[in-house]
Amino acid sequence: MYYPNDIEEICYEQNHIEKVWDEMKQVIPTYFQQYIDTESGYSIPESEIEKLAVKFGSTCKPKSKPKDTKKILERLLKESIKDYEKDRQRYQDILDLESLAEYKIDVSAFKNTILRNQIPIINKTLKNIHAKELDKFRAAFNTTQPGDLFKVIYNIVQLANEWHNEWYKEKEFEEIDTCDGLEYYELDKEAYIAYGVIGGGIKSHFIYKLFPEMYPNRSREAVWALYYLSSKKKFGCKEDSQFLMINAREGTTQQNYFYPYALFSFYAVRIYRQLKELYAKHGVSLPIEYRFVLVDSFLSFVARTHQSEIDDLKKKAESYHYEY
Repeated sequence: MYYPNDIEEICYEQNHIEKVWDEMKQVIPTYFQQYIDTESGYSIPESEIEKLAVKFGSTCKPKSKPKDTKKILERLLKESIKDYEKDRQRYQDILDLESLAEYKIDVSAFKNTILRNQIPIINKTLKNIHAKELDKFRAAFNTTQPGDLFKVIYNIVQLANEWHNEWYKEKEFEEIDTCDGLEYYELDKEAYIAYGVIGGGIKSHFIYKLFPEMYPNRSREAVWALYYLSSKKKFGCKEDSQFLMINAREGTTQQNYFYPYALFSFYAVRIYRQLKELYAKHGVSLPIEYRFVLVDSFLSFVARTHQSEIDDLKKKAESYHYEY
């Protein structure tokens, strides 16, 4: 996709989505095996150990201990949930509808004290002064009117709660089989965006921290992961991969920071279903209440697998644009 264009209409067509998914479902098992072999990227696979041994002159094959795949997956799952829960309570306390009703009395304090200092994702972003690509985010945060920011956040949280209370059913949810059936399009509309501050990333992070069984985290890593899971293919798109944001004039490439949450969420549901099957083959059942925590962990791993290439693509983009 080329900046500043909208995503191509073909990307919303179910036939196109199925073609993209056909590619992803062929690729996911390979990454899943790597996820196991490297223990989410934090250990060296046996094949690499053997290469290192040869490099340093060893003529003997290194001895390896048999791995208990079930235990590895259970541990990785437990660690992912623990990491997710570290700061979750802060989001639950602040983004509670009753709490927001109280914050409405003083929206300036809500922006400059609560959001700035107590919401982890915003606090970390504002404090990361060494990352020049975040300068535009900081500037946008400082200039956005407190009332406008509060209204957008309230809209997001209210809609997330409304959908969760009115139609979410845990077993039926993962059986939704079309993007129209999921129907998350509303979250991509103007009422749920504060340009430069609350984009697809932060918005999804908020509701992911509230209801991880229903709302996936559309992080930067997650969008990059979809690019690799789709094997970098165009699938009929005229403007390269839908998961990239290409600025031809500036010569920059980023993950598609405008990628629609509705589309992302549908792919996330499909990915969860396939991961559920892969885990089951090793005797591991997944807790539904943490459905998208598992997906987030896996997508993060996929992106980190290609970190070197991503860094090369992003080098020119660092001084250009940033969106959360």
